Amino acid sequence: MDMDNKNSLKNRPRFYKWILALSIVAIIVFTPFAMSEHVINSAAPYILSTEQSSQLEADCVLVLGAGVTGTQLSSMLKDRMDTAIEVFAIGAGKKLLLSGDNSRKDYDEVTAMKLYAVENSDVTAEDIFIDYAGFSTYESMYRAKEIFCAEKVLIVTQQYHLYRAVYDARKLGLDAYGVAAVEPYKYSGQLWREAREILARAKDIVYCAVKMPPTYLGDTVPIYGESNG
Repeated sequence: MDMDNKNSLKNRPRFYKWILALSIVAIIVFTPFAMSEHVINSAAPYILSTEQSSQLEADCVLVLGAGVTGTQLSSMLKDRMDTAIEVFAIGAGKKLLLSGDNSRKDYDEVTAMKLYAVENSDVTAEDIFIDYAGFSTYESMYRAKEIFCAEKVLIVTQQYHLYRAVYDARKLGLDAYGVAAVEPYKYSGQLWREAREILARAKDIVYCAVKMPPTYLGDTVPIYGESNG
């Protein structure tokens, strides 16, 4: 055997190791994108226009929380609330379920959302249910079913976020639909949010598969009963 052939045989294991390493990297990089597309494609048929939602008669319009400063809503959350108020007014849902983060005394998304609805629309406190432990999209959907006993929900959030919310809800057994909040302008940091959402969709596929329990459960507050708002 000549020297060139010997060197070729010697280098072959190294070549295969590089192929294996590149294949593993490709799987790690592209799997979240594939999972993200699966979430989008699964949820897309259940996303409605405002007009279509008027025929839904859902148990509740479920609004997902976002940033607040005191009782001041962020522009993103204000858009969600304005859209929720609009679809509630045309009969898309029987109640409003506001789900957000109130994990600290000095930070309360849901009370700010309630105040905004009552002060800026014909919505009354009796129309509102509050989920103080909606710490994530997945937990909000889990608690909507298990704590608030909802069966049919109309979810309101921004389009990029709506796919995951609807996917999670349906995988957890809710008859879920969504309406995208109006986006009159691009929000600050939106590119980062959309990149992060790819990983969040992959994470929630796993959570839905294993039915990961939320941070808190507790006593039921049926959405068809007396408001806890």
